[in-house]
Amino acid sequence: MQTSVALLYVALVAAPGCSSLPTKGDSIRNTINSIVNIAQITLVHIKKLRTKLPVAPRIEFCAPSIEGLTSISHDLGLLDNELQNPLTELLSQIQADVSSLEGRVRSLAVTVDCPVRARPAGETGNSLFPDSHLHLTLTKVQRYLDKLLLNKDKLKVC
Repeated sequence: MQTSVALLYVALVAAPGCSSLPTKGDSIRNTINSIVNIAQITLVHIKKLRTKLPVAPRIEFCAPSIEGLTSISHDLGLLDNELQNPLTELLSQIQADVSSLEGRVRSLAVTVDCPVRARPAGETGNSLFPDSHLHLTLTKVQRYLDKLLLNKDKLKVC
C-alpha cells in the first residue's frame, strides 16, 4: 500500500515538469526544423525522379532571392501552382511536398506576426514542349529548395 502511495506521489509531483506545454520559441524551432526536413526530403524525391526521366537538357534558371518568410511563402505558392499544371502530373509527390512546405511557412509567418500575401492564383498553361516544361519545373523547384536550405536563417525573419 505504501509503495503505491509513494508512486502516486512521485507521479503527481513529477508530472507538471514533464508535461508542460511547448513554448512559442519551441514551436517556432520545431516548425523551422520541419520545414528544413521537408525541403531535404523533397530534394531526395527530385533526385530519385530524375533517375527515371530521360536526360534533361542543360537548363539555366536563377532562383528568386530568399528574403524572409513573406517572400518564401509567396515563392512556394508560385511553385505549387506550377506543379499543379496537368503537364507536371508526374511530379505529384513533389507537388504535395511543396504544398506542405508552403503551408508550414505560411503558418510560421502568421505565428511570428509577419505579413502574409494572398496565395498566388493558379495558372493553367499549355506548353508546346511538355518534356521541357517538366524539366524546367523540376529544375526551378530543386534550385529554389537548394537556395532555401542554404539560407534557412531567413526562416526566422519576415
